Amino acid sequence: VDTFNTFKAPQPRNMIENSMFEEEPDVVDLAKESPSYPIDTDDVVYEPRSSRLLVRGLGENDLDEDEEDYESSARLLGMSFMNRSSNQRSAASSYIRQHYSGSCSMPSTKTMVVGVVVLVLVASMLMVLYFLLGCNFTTAGCQKTNSTMDSIYPNSTNGELFPWADLRLPCSVHPVHYNITLHPDLTIMTFQGSVSILVQVLNETKNIVLHSSDMNIIKATFDGKEVHFLEYKPWQQIAFKFPEDLKKGQYVLNITYTANLSSSYDGFYNSSYVDTNGIKRVLAATQFEPLAARKAFPCFDEPAFKSTFTIKMTRESKYISLSNMPKVITTDLKNGLEEDEFEKSVNMSTYLVAFIVADFISVSKNVSKTKVSVYAVPDKKEQVQYALDTACKLLEFYNSFFKNEYPLSKLDLVAIPDFLAGAMENWGLITFRETTLLVGSNSSAIDKQLVTSVIAHELAHQDTEFLNVRFKALAKDALNSSHPVSTVVSTPEQVEEMFDSVSYEKGASILLMLNATLTDGEFQKGVTQYLQKYKLSNTKSENLWNSLSQVSKQNLSVSEMMNTWTVHKGFPLVTVKRSGTQVTLTQEHFLLNAENSTDDSSLWHIPLTYVSDKCSVLSSCKQVFHLKEKTATLKLPDQVKWLKFNVRSDGFYIVHYDEEGWKDLIGALKEDMNVLSCKDRAALINNIFALSRSGKVSFRQVLNLMDYIRNENETAPVTEALFQLGQIYRLLDKRSELDLASRMTSYIEDHFGSLMENQSWDLETSVSKMTLRSALLEMACSLNIRNFCVVIDSWIPSDLMRTVFKVAAQTDEGWGKLLDMYKHSINDPEKHKTLEALASTQDVWKIIWILQKSLDGSEIQTQEFPLVINTICKSFAGYLYAWDFVKENWDKITQKFSVGSFAIQSIIMSATSQFSTKTHLVEAQNFFSSLGTKGSQMRIVQEAIETIKLNMRWMENNLNTLQSWL
Repeated sequence: VDTFNTFKAPQPRNMIENSMFEEEPDVVDLAKESPSYPIDTDDVVYEPRSSRLLVRGLGENDLDEDEEDYESSARLLGMSFMNRSSNQRSAASSYIRQHYSGSCSMPSTKTMVVGVVVLVLVASMLMVLYFLLGCNFTTAGCQKTNSTMDSIYPNSTNGELFPWADLRLPCSVHPVHYNITLHPDLTIMTFQGSVSILVQVLNETKNIVLHSSDMNIIKATFDGKEVHFLEYKPWQQIAFKFPEDLKKGQYVLNITYTANLSSSYDGFYNSSYVDTNGIKRVLAATQFEPLAARKAFPCFDEPAFKSTFTIKMTRESKYISLSNMPKVITTDLKNGLEEDEFEKSVNMSTYLVAFIVADFISVSKNVSKTKVSVYAVPDKKEQVQYALDTACKLLEFYNSFFKNEYPLSKLDLVAIPDFLAGAMENWGLITFRETTLLVGSNSSAIDKQLVTSVIAHELAHQDTEFLNVRFKALAKDALNSSHPVSTVVSTPEQVEEMFDSVSYEKGASILLMLNATLTDGEFQKGVTQYLQKYKLSNTKSENLWNSLSQVSKQNLSVSEMMNTWTVHKGFPLVTVKRSGTQVTLTQEHFLLNAENSTDDSSLWHIPLTYVSDKCSVLSSCKQVFHLKEKTATLKLPDQVKWLKFNVRSDGFYIVHYDEEGWKDLIGALKEDMNVLSCKDRAALINNIFALSRSGKVSFRQVLNLMDYIRNENETAPVTEALFQLGQIYRLLDKRSELDLASRMTSYIEDHFGSLMENQSWDLETSVSKMTLRSALLEMACSLNIRNFCVVIDSWIPSDLMRTVFKVAAQTDEGWGKLLDMYKHSINDPEKHKTLEALASTQDVWKIIWILQKSLDGSEIQTQEFPLVINTICKSFAGYLYAWDFVKENWDKITQKFSVGSFAIQSIIMSATSQFSTKTHLVEAQNFFSSLGTKGSQMRIVQEAIETIKLNMRWMENNLNTLQSWL
């Protein structure tokens, strides 16, 4: 491909052969403490060094002089890190207090006496001078007001003291209603705005403090009089000071301003796409969750400050505009401009406000009293019908299920061409990434399932994902760097970081566990009662637990039980020891690495479920035992051959058995695997790999359990086993353990080869079977197992496109065809699979090209950069290049994606999660430490460092076992 000839990149030695808050009842509260996780660098100075020095054939210390050439750009990058850190220090110094150390040596008696005498004399002199001269020794030699304020309040941009010293806004003033007028210019990518805020002064105050970010405020008036404002940029706050206290009552604050449309993916941002005629089209859209409404209009940008909104949008006549509410009127302003005015909104938080200006088309249908519409770019008008039909069905279902009618007269679902999140549940205007809303004629059932699940999630805003999602949350929550579901945050970056699998997937999992614990539809009744009682109000999790307790007929305090799951980080490990009919149950905090953990005496109220050989498959077989103490005893009515706890993995905990317990379960599976449900079998696989990673069971025991897998043919256990073994294979591959990696390939072929052979390439209608087939054939192709994979020129089932495309991408001709397909395709699921295939190439030049193009957005949308990094890092050929690219382009990356955002989390973990050597550990520590407080303090950085250490320990403990057992 000609495009690559202009790039010159060093080829790694011996590597030629390998050429990614809703305040619906209290998920995230901004009134939080700051979790501080300093990296232990032991006075290490950051000296960037190309990670490509550690490649096949080289040990950690075998470095040649000519391999130093690639370091120059990284060394230069180090200067920018130093400059940024110093800037942050200077900014912070304006309001940081000095504190004494709190420790000193005990003076002698003589010294103490002399000291007291001196102090008495000095104090006497000061008192005389003060009363005689009326002076307190300021540099001016006269009375000065108390300067304590200087050490508390920060300096605003003009040097004056900013009258507020907290990241959270004061509660003395609340917004009642916003009138917002906006005029975006999609030619020069700026916008003009004005906001009129009706505020309620609840307590007398001399200050009004609210949020504003990256705006040029032209004029502000308060009750008709022009007022001066102060700005403190680090906290994105502005303040209006008044000479006298404002009395309780209502006032009007007007602000006129201009700003640039954001070039990242939050706030009021500009987006673009290329249509089928090759013409670039532009639009403007919003993404305000969690803290970006302040980038579009000055506001009280915290979830608790709910109010109503009236929005007016000026646009060119060739565009349409959308907002949360139905349009009331369009006014012709002449000169090709029109103004749309929308109805007054329901009471809502600022982060749920939304508006769009674009040249979209739509289809609509009425459901009950609501008009449902799906919007997309004109070229994709044939791909919106499935989403419309699905949304209508789901809206009817939710209206019935929750006995709570959707409160608005319209519901718009909009596919945004350049959108980072999967979707965003703005009131009345739900925005989606195109791949999560649009379905083409050749889309598979898996693609449709994705669209259905995302629409369902956003309409109800309740997570309904299942087993693999829970396993993902368990893996993250087993780290020291995890956090409680309800946690304290104190910076915008920490708020961003709350949008992770602990908040979402763990939150959903513990609700599902509660749903499984309650009976007779009590969960549904409680949630319905809760929604009706707190409709459009601020609330907290305690209110939900109370609603569920009120409808439950069980002798169970839901609040008491659920608080143990939301206020503690992590989850319990339940250890089971059986002696006859007596079962001893013990709980402890499960951590993959307990070495550096603090003493944790957390106890969970665990609704333990279990089955036995007496009855195991039917839902009526499930027994329940509530474990609240550290240790408890369960008395069985009869002798049993085996026990399996956490039935169908409904609970958010893992289970460890004593030696006999594991032996009995493994024996039962080998004799007849169907004695347990497929979910239970998948959970056993997941649990035993986690226990091995923590060091509680040997890897030999893991392999004992895996012996039964040759007979397995169900999706859940097979995909979980492939995932776990694939992780180990990639670790071995990245460490250049070529012999062991080859033996792992043989092990996978031996255990799954027959099932791989039985997969067909024909059309499949079952989503479960398609998922199984895709996982098996993709593993076979990636490891070159037998001759399963060939490039197919004829029709391909859509669920196998990614697998076939990845095979094709390994040749120059195939890669070039795929690139052309990517550029011209308007089918988003197909385009997504094509991009994954392009990024799976082993060719270094193509790897570098796709990294650059996905970051600058010139030929690959920047929203796909996290996906590109993740895919490239799966291969040996690309993972070190991707890591170096992340380091060297960190400033550009954080300009595109907010620090702490899900995209940044994905990028960091993708680039580092397969490191398992001391060299890479030190390199990662040094790099992240060099970023200052906005880098090293991110929770995801701590997770990355912890994961590398876990990888190192696992390898050290299990290499010998792998050598002898594989």
